[in-house]
Amino acid sequence: MTNISLPENIQALKAYSSAKSLKLSGTTWLNANESPYARNFSVALNDFNRYPDPQPEAVINAYARYAALAPDQVLMTRGADEGIELLVRTYCAPGKDSIALFLPTYGMYKVTADTHNVAINSLTQALLLDGSVDEILAAIGDSKLVFICNPNNPTGSLTPVAKIAELASRLSGKALLIVDEAYIEFCAAQTAVGLVQDFANVVVLRTLSKAFALAGLRTGFTLAQPEVLAPIRKVIAPYPVATVVARIAEQALSQDAITQMRRQVTILNAAKQTLVGWLQNASAVTTVLPGEGNFVTLKLKDKASIDLAMQRGLVMRQFTLYGEDDWLRISIGCENELKQVKLWLDAISN
Repeated sequence: MTNISLPENIQALKAYSSAKSLKLSGTTWLNANESPYARNFSVALNDFNRYPDPQPEAVINAYARYAALAPDQVLMTRGADEGIELLVRTYCAPGKDSIALFLPTYGMYKVTADTHNVAINSLTQALLLDGSVDEILAAIGDSKLVFICNPNNPTGSLTPVAKIAELASRLSGKALLIVDEAYIEFCAAQTAVGLVQDFANVVVLRTLSKAFALAGLRTGFTLAQPEVLAPIRKVIAPYPVATVVARIAEQALSQDAITQMRRQVTILNAAKQTLVGWLQNASAVTTVLPGEGNFVTLKLKDKASIDLAMQRGLVMRQFTLYGEDDWLRISIGCENELKQVKLWLDAISN
């Protein structure tokens, strides 16, 4: 047994519990907001024996075209999660600075801050959505980073781009405003990426895990003006992107692949509306949150209904929301997967 002590913040740290960390068993997986689609990609043997390009030019250029930005405004990371970690590690002084979060929201913001001994200014989604900009700014105070998950996970709520722009303007020179757009392809017209050109303090996080159906690739992008990315480039690991990852990401960002992704998004959005209709008509469901993204969040009349789903091999994400542990998030899967949800809803409603 080691006698080496841990820093207090690590000793007290509560690790993020991902959908896959729960080690569940099942046949229908609708718990991790993954895409049901898969496609083939090609790699070469000589992708393995040499160190990779730290920032693969072909991928950076392709994503810059996709996001309508310049290549020097794009940093490729190991998922958007690494972008979160790099921002906190680069811009926040441990034991001194804080980040502002609008809860409930994505759990990795808190875990990252706790890991780096950075304080958390816990605000609410209600304040973000319904409060005035003056009220939000007063609550943000002197927080160094402000995270807005848009659409928000797990509620699916959406903050208008005009409100984000006003916040960015008022926070200029005081804080970075970070807009996490992991799910933005499902409501592409609502993206804040255009604000990167207008505001030096706006950072947009993106991923290929959701709409691009590449969750297993762990590929993300941090989008910001060059002077914001410059210190992050000093902090990032020497070889953050494997050559095979870059090769697949480049193929996924071809024009044909982007067209295919958008077609799949249209199908998934339509399937989501069908699922929402089922949920709203199910007597076993008391609340269905309106929202964007490739998931639906709902409140069950009886959380024991989840046990029946598990017995059927149907795996969805159970969690506590607003202090109640009978909430469920269902990822939008393919037609056959959602049929299993309908069968379960019929069983628990009858």
